[in-house]
Amino acid sequence: MTLETQLPPCSILLLAGGRGQRMGGQDKGLLDWHGEPLIAHLHRKTRPLSDDLIISCNRNLDKYAPYADRLVHDDEGDFPGPLAGIRAGLQAARHRFMMVLPCDVPRIDAALLQAMRETASRHPEKPLMLRHGEHWEPLLCIIPAELCQAFDEAWSEGERSPGRIMRKLGAIALQCPENDPRLANLNTPELLSSHGTVSD
Repeated sequence: MTLETQLPPCSILLLAGGRGQRMGGQDKGLLDWHGEPLIAHLHRKTRPLSDDLIISCNRNLDKYAPYADRLVHDDEGDFPGPLAGIRAGLQAARHRFMMVLPCDVPRIDAALLQAMRETASRHPEKPLMLRHGEHWEPLLCIIPAELCQAFDEAWSEGERSPGRIMRKLGAIALQCPENDPRLANLNTPELLSSHGTVSD
């Protein structure tokens, strides 16, 4: 039996519901990178890992649908932020764990996704976040689905930071090297054009 088969199944949420302010309001997940939309790169890397691939998006649903098993959207208008997408994903997730990835990290690789799942499986009651140097990456995480209510309660109390919620819940860190290129957020036109290599 391989380690892969021993890992508990996880739902995967790809976050593509933002306003795209740094991209001039464009729908970031659909922007071209190496001849494909960003969301296609994330889909290719995550599709083999789950039978429950969810995309959080608030526009262009017809263009995102081919890349997901299900689409979710924020329950409030005017792009309330990534926590809204995470809450919608947790409510929809079919498995005990939900991996969260933003749509603008196409250089993430299979080894890091595997390390996230392995680490999360050793701490099944706590959220896991990536960290490089002293910097947490709250949108690169794995959340136990049983924490859905805790996220909803924090939201109703006015919290909008996924990272603060997860740290309060005793988040585990998976440490990456500082300035790890796999974590590069291609969230401006300049970054999108300057990162010239594809990692698989």
